[in-house]
This record gives sequence, C-alpha cells and structure tokens, in this order.
Amino acid sequence: MAKKTARLQGASGKRGVSAAKHGLTRDIVFRLPKTDLHCHLDGSLRLSTLIELAHERGVALPSTSESGLKELVFKRAYRNLPEYLKGFEYTVACLSDAESLERAAFELCEDCDAENVRYVEVRFAPQLHVRPGFDLAAVLRAVCKGISRAEQRINARASVRDGVEPPFRAGVICCAMRFFNEHFSPHYRAYFEALPSTPPDRIFALASLELARAAVQAKEKGLPVVGLDLAGQERGFPAEDHREAYHLVHEHFLGKTVHAGEDYGPESIFQAITDCLADRIGHGTWIFSTKKIHDPSIKNRKAYVDELVRYVAEKRITLEVCLTSNQQTIPEFRDDLAKHPFRKMRKERLSATLCTDNRLVSDTTVTDEVWRAVETFGLRPRELKNQLLYGFKRSFYPGSYLEKRAWVRHVIDCMDAIFEESGLPIDTAV
Repeated sequence: MAKKTARLQGASGKRGVSAAKHGLTRDIVFRLPKTDLHCHLDGSLRLSTLIELAHERGVALPSTSESGLKELVFKRAYRNLPEYLKGFEYTVACLSDAESLERAAFELCEDCDAENVRYVEVRFAPQLHVRPGFDLAAVLRAVCKGISRAEQRINARASVRDGVEPPFRAGVICCAMRFFNEHFSPHYRAYFEALPSTPPDRIFALASLELARAAVQAKEKGLPVVGLDLAGQERGFPAEDHREAYHLVHEHFLGKTVHAGEDYGPESIFQAITDCLADRIGHGTWIFSTKKIHDPSIKNRKAYVDELVRYVAEKRITLEVCLTSNQQTIPEFRDDLAKHPFRKMRKERLSATLCTDNRLVSDTTVTDEVWRAVETFGLRPRELKNQLLYGFKRSFYPGSYLEKRAWVRHVIDCMDAIFEESGLPIDTAV
C-alpha cells in the first residue's frame, strides 16, 4: 500500500508541522482522509474570488486587497459574534447569480480536496440568494453544478481511478433560518409584503417549509441535496416553529441537522431532537451545561442533562464540532481551548466530528481543526482514526447504503496504510 498513498504526502499547510503527539504529526493529519460535515458556503470563499466577484458585481468592500480584508473583516480573532458575522454581508452580496454560486461551490470542493478532505457537505441558505428570474430551484442547481464539476475533475485523477485514494464526494445541505427580516434578502422581504398580518413565527415556518419542498424536489431530480439545516439565533426562535418542514424532509428520507446548543443550552438540543427529529446537531457546545438551562419547569437540571446526553449517545446523534469557530465566538473558550467540552464529548463516547464551520471567516481548514484537537486534547492514533471515521459514517452520503459501505471501507484501508507508513500501525498503536 505504500505506493498507493503517494499523493497524500506533502506540505501540510500554512502553520507548519508541530511537535509530535503520541507519534502523530500535523503532516500525518494532513495526509489522512477527512470529512467536513459543517461547512458554510458563504463563509468559505477564497479571498481572491470574493475580491473579483465584488469588483464584477459592484459590491463595495472595506478593502480591495487580501491583506486589508484580513485586517478589517476576516480576522484570526473577533471581539464578539456580530463582528464575526460581519463578513457574511459581503460574501452573500457577491453570491448573487448562478455563475458566482457555481464557482464558489467548485472552488470549495477543490480546496477541500487539496488537504485530502474526501467528503464535504456544502451548506448554505438558498433563500438568501433568490432574485427575480433566479428562483430556489435555479439556486440549488447552480451549487450542485459546481459540486458535480469538481467531482468529475477530482475523480478523473489517475490516483482515484486506480483506487489509490477514495473518490471525492460532496452533498448540499439547505439551511432554513430561525429568524429573518425584510432586510435579509428580496425573497424574505416578499414574505412580509405578501403576509402583512401574519405573525413572524408563522412566516418563518412557511419559509422553511418552502425550502424543505425545494430540497425534496431537487433530490428527486437526482441532485446531491442531502439534508436540511436550521441556522440563526436560537434564543427566542425555537426549533418547534420549523416542525412541519422537518417532518416533510423526514418523510422523504433527507438528512436532518440543526444548529443547536451553540448560543443556547441543552433545551435547544432537546427541541432539535424532539421537534425536528435531528440526526445530527450543529455545534452542540452546551450539551453538558446545567447553567445554560432557562426553562423554570426543569427542576432537576442534572437529571435533564444526563438523560439528554444518554439519548444522544445511544442514538448516535452526531455533534458537528467547530473548535476554532467556537473559540472565536464564545468568550468562555477564547483564552483556553482546553475548556471546550470536546474532551467530555469524547469521555462520554458521543459521536462527534470535527468541522470548519467557515473556512474564510474562521481562517481555518479541516487539517487545522483536527490538529488543534490532537494538540489540545491529546488524541492518540487509534482515537484519531475513530474520530475521523465518525465523519464518514455519519455523513448524509448521496448514494446507496452499499455504495457508502464500500466507500468507507476504502477510506479505512487508506487510513491504515498511512498510519503504517508513518510507523504507527493502527493494530498496535495506542
């Protein structure tokens, strides 16, 4: 197998190779097959592409240089969540047509492939990009076209054709919004104009139901739309408002993930599971926090959390963990990533996978995220392998179950070969 992993060797990224941990190095992490199950398209553009699209579409940026944008908008550290989210104003404005969306999706897949990410789920809120003459179906087709073009190019590589490395695959997750107003997009504005007497929570529900129907239709037409997500402010905008949308995609066997437990407590995760039938949870950061429980009817907070954690563990509801993003937006972790509950997630044997959230906004890669976990939480080779496999096994893979099994088997063989070549055979590694 030594010759079969030749392409997977090479430069491991912008921050260099750090000291080995249990024999692991950053270069090994770089070479291993990886996934990204929580990656926002509008938060993961190339800076050069953003500048070019802004120029072509007349979008004013705070700077027209990459260094200037890194200083003013896309930083390594942010003072607060609003500052973190500021960059999305510019990226969404530039992704305003089929050409820009297709390009962004294609380049994201290329960037993932360049660091040996073999599967990515590209999530975005299609309703933010709808314009007159450019409807929901067209928005989804554009992103899927970019993905398909990337898959064809990557999988035409001799190393993939010959079985040296696993094929690259990608799927699309459609994000509904817990909250929006008329300023979010022309499409959302149309809801308020058409339904002036309708309560906002009902408008939010109708919009997510419309998106769910579009996702189902896209899947039925053979596009790689694999799931529905719910994003936006948790506090005051409960998941139950979107129950109808989630039950619709559940009936059509689409994957279901929900941003929950990121800026609210365990109750939000509970609602995602009970109201939205979530297969996975985006972030889930506060799953263990009794202090983040706000419902006064919950008298025994510890028991509530214990039961929730037990259920999540037993049902293998996967947590999409984004370490860098959490450290940038949650004050409790800003000075010490070791305080992140990822350590406890592992101790409780929860299914948790490491993700980027936003490659541009957080200035990160999957290699960065995994290596930070190795350094901060002391992952050993076998633990690292299992950690990476969660992403492959719990993906909303856009193919048959048998195809997915064969693909995961290929990934495992590739991982084992890399560990063996690195002097860390997994059958003996700790």
